[in-house]
Amino acid sequence: MKLGRVIGTMVATVKPEAMKGLKLLIVRPLTADGRDDEGDPFVATDASAQAGPGDLVTWEASREAALLHDPWFIPVDHAIVGIVDQHQYRDDGGAGT
Repeated sequence: MKLGRVIGTMVATVKPEAMKGLKLLIVRPLTADGRDDEGDPFVATDASAQAGPGDLVTWEASREAALLHDPWFIPVDHAIVGIVDQHQYRDDGGAGT
């Protein structure tokens, strides 16, 4: 899973039958510490069915994203998995405890 911030919504009037009713959101990928320099924004379906603009979310890409919906396999590249309530990052230089 990866971290991202929902920065907008998108409406598509024509899409596959299996995708009708799915919410499409624009997500900006984030680094583990919450910085927004991980790449260009992308469109993701909302498998959580609860995300909206401003939310901190986790997302999946590729085959994993396509498998998150019912029907089981739809033509998507990215999907929001869940909404993050709290986030804490500690960079301890790789020292394991």
